[in-house]
This record gives sequence, structure tokens and C-alpha cells, in this order.
Amino acid sequence: QVQLVESGGGLVQAGGSLRLSCATSGRTFISYAMHWFRQAPGKEREFVAAITWSAGRTDYTDSVKGRFTISGDAAKNTVYLQMNSLKPEDTAVYYCATAPAMGNRAQIMHYWGQGTQVTVSS
Repeated sequence: QVQLVESGGGLVQAGGSLRLSCATSGRTFISYAMHWFRQAPGKEREFVAAITWSAGRTDYTDSVKGRFTISGDAAKNTVYLQMNSLKPEDTAVYYCATAPAMGNRAQIMHYWGQGTQVTVSS
């Protein structure tokens, strides 16, 4: 059974940092791309960042470039999202997802985690 389990969310003040983790199990995703999406109340789920296990190639949405860093530890089957200089507008439920190729559309993701809440206070 494939599982993606996020952790690391919480409440932080603006300007603070959090590191999210996504642990995968049930199959190997070494040929897949790992993604982070987020969804704020009343808004569409949006792409945040992605990484390919094989080449280590990364991609970010413009609003998080320079503040967020995605990385992965293949030995631990875990992908991370380091979030620095957090802003109130980063408040959302953050989801880990995976697909055979890197992309920024939620519709193409094959597997999803349950999400972890990130709240940034002003």
C-alpha cells in the first residue's frame, strides 16, 4: 500500500521557519518526481515545489523562490520542504504528491499525502 505521510506543520510567526517532511512507503519512487502543493481556505490547490530523485532537478512557484527549498533523501524515502521567511499568505494545508514526471498541475499527480497545516501569524 502506497503511503505519503507529511509532518512538520504548525504555527509560526511571520519571518519564522518550518521544515516539512514527506515520508513515502509502499513502493519505490526513485523514477518519480516529488511535489509539494498547498491549499488555503477557499482557494484552489496550488503548486509549490518539485524535485526529481534521479537528477535532483528542482522547480518552484515564483512566490516561494528564494525562501523555500525542496530536497530529498533517497535512502530514507523522504522529501523535505524547508520554508524560511514565512509570510501570512503562506498559510495553507501543505500536501506531498508524486507523479512520473515533474509538473505543476494537481491533476497529474498519482499519489497524495493527507496534508499538514501551516499557519503563519502576522
